Amino acid sequence: MGLDLSRVKSREMLASRREPHWQRLRPKCFLGYRPSAREGAGTWVARAYDEDNSAYRLKALGDFGSLPLRDRFAAAKKEAEAFADLVEAGGVPKEIVETVAEACRRYAAVNTEAAGRFERLVYSDSIAKLKLSKLRRHHLQEWRKGLESKPAQVTRRKKGNQLFRIRAPATVNREMAVLRAALNKVLPPGTPQTESAWHEALKPIRNADRQRTLYLDKSQRRTLLEAVDGPAKAFVNALCLLPLRPGAVASLAAGDFDRRTSELTIGKDKTGKPRRILVPAKAAELFAAQAKGKLPGAPLFAQSNGKAWGRWSWKVPIANAVRKAQLPSGTTAYTLRHSTITDLVNGGLPLLTIAQISDTSVEMIERHYGHLCRHAAAEALATLAL
Repeated sequence: MGLDLSRVKSREMLASRREPHWQRLRPKCFLGYRPSAREGAGTWVARAYDEDNSAYRLKALGDFGSLPLRDRFAAAKKEAEAFADLVEAGGVPKEIVETVAEACRRYAAVNTEAAGRFERLVYSDSIAKLKLSKLRRHHLQEWRKGLESKPAQVTRRKKGNQLFRIRAPATVNREMAVLRAALNKVLPPGTPQTESAWHEALKPIRNADRQRTLYLDKSQRRTLLEAVDGPAKAFVNALCLLPLRPGAVASLAAGDFDRRTSELTIGKDKTGKPRRILVPAKAAELFAAQAKGKLPGAPLFAQSNGKAWGRWSWKVPIANAVRKAQLPSGTTAYTLRHSTITDLVNGGLPLLTIAQISDTSVEMIERHYGHLCRHAAAEALATLAL
């Protein structure tokens, strides 16, 4: 069951964030609600798919503050559906995108993971105001040099010293990829080896992805789980049971789990495409216990303050548990995803199935787990010996 914005209590439970909370009204038509960061009415947003331009169109609807709380959803829904009808009929004029920042905002509207990267690395840079018609290869080369030389922040403390490290090549590739994707939507590639070939400045660094080698077996994962304290235990348990990215687990809402069918809807992940998977019995028991008594829009896995887990909130309890359990110092939340995928590969599950469950590609699994695939193939061939 998806998010139900018609209920006032459900809206009041939603966390304040830049990206609206979306409810699907019909195919290719969505109504979004963005709670106010301070006291006051939240705002509503309509989203409809434009077939002619192969992109979603957005429209701010306001807060409907003059209406009673119980009537605001109906009014917003009516306007959102009218906007979708207009988009589907081709009645909305084509959006004019003139600058790099506008291209990025248009892309971020339907690719939420990119929004944060643009905020940190593009909008505050001089390249943001540059008109697309004047964008040249050397502009992006300068932006890339700045990106590569900019230290990556390790901590997010509000007080005290902040820790930084050299930005890894793989990180540089990920940052460049979202800008390249945004510009690809509005710009032709240009003539190769000329200043118009803007895309040449954003070519990824080769062999930047390091093969994941740190693996925790089931015994070590149980030891880690026993060492985790408080609400983080359920969150870590989910990472041990399913090969999901930590961010995908953190973004799950109580309504994403259907206890009748033991199916889990994963709406926010790297590819941005929702998917539905059938979870095993132990995971189903965990999810059912976490969803019990919660509104559909509430975080399935919550901190003690009721908020969803985030990258900077799950690091501390996991790091403390790693030290307490005397596990390898490089163990992180992502290590658990790697470990579960490793077990699935070793167990002989088809790579395509593993890729679908974990929201990655067969190519990436072969790249990072190719040695395991070859070992499994060698064992299978050995059984053919006469």
